[in-house]
Amino acid sequence: MSKDYDSILDTMVAAAREAGELTQAHFKRFRDLEIGVKGPGDFVSDADRESEQLIRKRLFEIDPTWSLTGEEFAPVDGSDPEHRWLVDPIDGTTNFLNGQHYTITIALRRGNQTLCGLVYDPVADEMFTAKKGGGAFLNGERLQVSRSTDVAMMCVGTGLPTPNLQLYPGAYQRLDAIRAPIGAVRIVGSAANSCAWVACGRLTGYFEETGFVDTAAGILLVEEAGGIVTDWWGRGPEVFERTGCLVVANAATHAYLLGQLKDVPPKNPAT
Repeated sequence: MSKDYDSILDTMVAAAREAGELTQAHFKRFRDLEIGVKGPGDFVSDADRESEQLIRKRLFEIDPTWSLTGEEFAPVDGSDPEHRWLVDPIDGTTNFLNGQHYTITIALRRGNQTLCGLVYDPVADEMFTAKKGGGAFLNGERLQVSRSTDVAMMCVGTGLPTPNLQLYPGAYQRLDAIRAPIGAVRIVGSAANSCAWVACGRLTGYFEETGFVDTAAGILLVEEAGGIVTDWWGRGPEVFERTGCLVVANAATHAYLLGQLKDVPPKNPAT
């Protein structure tokens, strides 16, 4: 049976906005939130769980046979073997817990393709959406990655994990490798939002060792805005799903980052 993915994306947007209202109610009293610890530097709040529960309910109303992978609860394997939702109910949880911008991200996959996705920043009320082959948009306005080719004007996003995190080894060597002679390095604090910022030209590129649930929608945004998506060694998004080493950028920044990152730990993992 054919699916109306425009209508599905509309439902995703409505679910994200509803989750945005819920999380904003918590966000406004961020100093008083009850926080559980999942691991060093990896926090979870009631807002995460409530947001994911709400989104799950809305998405399963579209088709209860589809599967879902989220950040806070066990995956659901539905009877439909093709379709799977990817949901991060609050991407940038540390930002959220400190009263800074965070995002809600939802992607719909069919097999190994992302069909549509969104990244929503409730604080700024910015809704980034994309549909495969249909372009990328911010609040309805079509997006295009930055056209800048000047290395001195490149503005690159990344993340800097603390030493007790698994992602720490090599992080500061990579920062040192890319930071000169580019114009600026920015830490947005949300992988999904970082990808969205590349898609709309606020960043010329972004690299980080990160997760696919967080970034599937953002990757589609960058692709549909004319950007390039690979791992740190130039291999496509399907390889990033295994390595976790993501680069999204305009063409010039992508070439620069690959040249600087390829020899910095972690070494190129086998495919």
